[in-house]
Amino acid sequence: MDFARLITRWYKENKRDLPWRNSKDAYFIWLSEIILQQTRVAQGTPYYLAFTENFPTVFDLANASEQEILKLWQGLGYYSRARNLHQTAQFLTSHFNGEFPNNYDELLKLKGVGEYTAAAIASFCFDEAVPVVDGNVFRVLARVFNIQTDIQSAGAKKEFKALAQELMPKKESALFNQAIMEFGALQCVPKSPNCTVCPLNQGCLAFRDKLVDSLPVKQKKLKIKQRFFNYIVFVDESGHSIIQKRHAKGIWHNLYEFPLIETSNSLTFDDFENHIINQEFVDNQIESIEEINPVSQVHKLTHQHLYIKFWRIAVTGTLLNGIDYDTLRTYPFPIVLYNFIENEWK
Repeated sequence: MDFARLITRWYKENKRDLPWRNSKDAYFIWLSEIILQQTRVAQGTPYYLAFTENFPTVFDLANASEQEILKLWQGLGYYSRARNLHQTAQFLTSHFNGEFPNNYDELLKLKGVGEYTAAAIASFCFDEAVPVVDGNVFRVLARVFNIQTDIQSAGAKKEFKALAQELMPKKESALFNQAIMEFGALQCVPKSPNCTVCPLNQGCLAFRDKLVDSLPVKQKKLKIKQRFFNYIVFVDESGHSIIQKRHAKGIWHNLYEFPLIETSNSLTFDDFENHIINQEFVDNQIESIEEINPVSQVHKLTHQHLYIKFWRIAVTGTLLNGIDYDTLRTYPFPIVLYNFIENEWK
């Protein structure tokens, strides 16, 4: 089976028309790759378009404030990607006049640029014959060649990269990389792929041996931590509230939130009332407490599940540092808080 020829021919006939595909500009490729990490193309494309419209050059991105970038990133998750994006743009403009390194090894030195992103930029922009190995590529190669290696094991990436390098035609490395990734995204999908119309089915060992559903092997299970967040939505007589910035490292660093009480389990109304009596959040007198969502919202992150409740507390007078609703909406929030503000605030 001529793997490279078959898969590139399929790609030319079936590839999606994506906005970054018609460019060899490293800024646009880098931007698209960072946005699409841990993100589906359908979800990431509007963000890519918004970023290129607001920051058409790496200089525009470097000169923006972190708050502007986090606000535009709102809803994509993994916010460290946005902070790294900003810091790398500033580094490139201050040290390299906005130019990207033109090879894989130097690209790897940039903050937030890992092996996959460095390979993508080096291949798509500078025609370096380096394989791009992501989840789609793992899946295609594991199935076609019946590779039983656990893809989360220590040596898996090296093994799959070596195979991709061996299969890659030296004169069309960028085309090959695009083809195998797109093939995994559209044809050799994780669940229930249509193998009967697959151009590789004659040589696919997983299809021959009925192993498609069991490959690639992925045995490691993540340990999920459970956390209970109680957000306090203070509202004064003018309709103003207060928010705070998350300075601690971890989830949602430098995003904004309402005052938070984190507990070891879900709070009943009486439990919450007792907590509030013992906390000094505001100097104003409390008029009423409302449990907005008696059943916790579950917000699932990669390594933890957050059980979130919102409590509205009406207070007398005017809150110190209180802000109105329209101003509140201009700040970058985690998406679960943004949705609350948009849908349940009033």
